[in-house]
Amino acid sequence: MAAFRNEAEVYEFLGGIFRRGMEDPELVEKLRPSGVVLRITYTDPDAVITVDMPNSEIHEGAGTGPTPNIELFMTADTGNRFWLGKVILPVALAKGDVRAKGPVAKLLKVLPMAKGMFGPYRAQLQEAGRADLLDA
Repeated sequence: MAAFRNEAEVYEFLGGIFRRGMEDPELVEKLRPSGVVLRITYTDPDAVITVDMPNSEIHEGAGTGPTPNIELFMTADTGNRFWLGKVILPVALAKGDVRAKGPVAKLLKVLPMAKGMFGPYRAQLQEAGRADLLDA
């Protein structure tokens, strides 16, 4: 059974960690020159998040936001486990747990910056009383 109950929870938690990241001026300055416009399409439940790093914008929903230059496809549970530090993206790509389109090498260059958001993501889940997502 999927850990997230519905699409709104995916946007609240997985979208929320991206929003929190875009509120960090230091992180934004590091991400802006990357040129990465990342669209993540989640399943179980279905949700789409587009992260426009050059413009520091987050767009939720299919068909919203700018055209991505990198796309990732994964279950929402895999996204949750990534932000908990339990999924190593290059390994998940190799195993087929995450599928990608576009210049993934560009994304892998900014990937180390995501590690700084693992703690805030855990804190967000703890504040919401979501032990089920923490234990996923």
